[in-house]
Amino acid sequence: MQAKLADLHTRLASDSNLDEQMDSVAELAAQLGFDALVYDYSPVPLDHLGELITPAVVRLRQTPRDWQDLWCSDGFYQIDPVQQLAVSSIAPFAWSYLPKGETVLQRLIDRRHAPVVGYLLDAQLACGVTVPIHLPRGGLATLTGLRPQASQRDLDDAREHLADFSLIAHALQEAAYPLLGKEAASRAIRLTRRELECLRWAAEGLTAAQIAEMLTRSLATVSLHLTSAMHKLGAKNRVQAVARAVHYRLLDN
Repeated sequence: MQAKLADLHTRLASDSNLDEQMDSVAELAAQLGFDALVYDYSPVPLDHLGELITPAVVRLRQTPRDWQDLWCSDGFYQIDPVQQLAVSSIAPFAWSYLPKGETVLQRLIDRRHAPVVGYLLDAQLACGVTVPIHLPRGGLATLTGLRPQASQRDLDDAREHLADFSLIAHALQEAAYPLLGKEAASRAIRLTRRELECLRWAAEGLTAAQIAEMLTRSLATVSLHLTSAMHKLGAKNRVQAVARAVHYRLLDN
């Protein structure tokens, strides 16, 4: 396996984009029995209320055609117990939705998760492994490998390959991170350039009047931008707006 991982590192370094990197990873993951892959990355995994945010970057390999819509548009990410566990876990884990599959998920699953559980059972992808990768400044990436079947034997085999799959996941993230760029912006909040500019100055302690003078804009215009940003962030005042903008890493650049 070490030779294969060394070759993977070489291939990932030469791949020009994330899709090519996913293809390289999928080839090696399939040799471990993981035919379907889900990679996601979010610079901010939770909103200010502690709820899961749909990842900014998602790449799929060999998943059902409706997966992207269900998880990214129809709210499955928010009720996916694997994703919920990944946020709080620092170690890779195997999971199964089999009634007798004894994994960490059995302590978490309840009625809220029924759509996800039913879908994966029907798709015969009810067993797999997930590697959470917690990044500096709060970012989170995960790579999940899914099994085409979901027997106890599949679960045992998935556990046996968990360490190797984890090495693959970290190799992918190391190579992918520099390529994410603007694609990785948080999906939670979208502020205009002017709104961000005014918030950055507010974060420096400037009043609306001082910001208006700094930007050579009218006080009414600056107040409008700040108020709009407050509404988008669900903030009650400018101090809370700045705090939430920092949470969502909107003021990083």
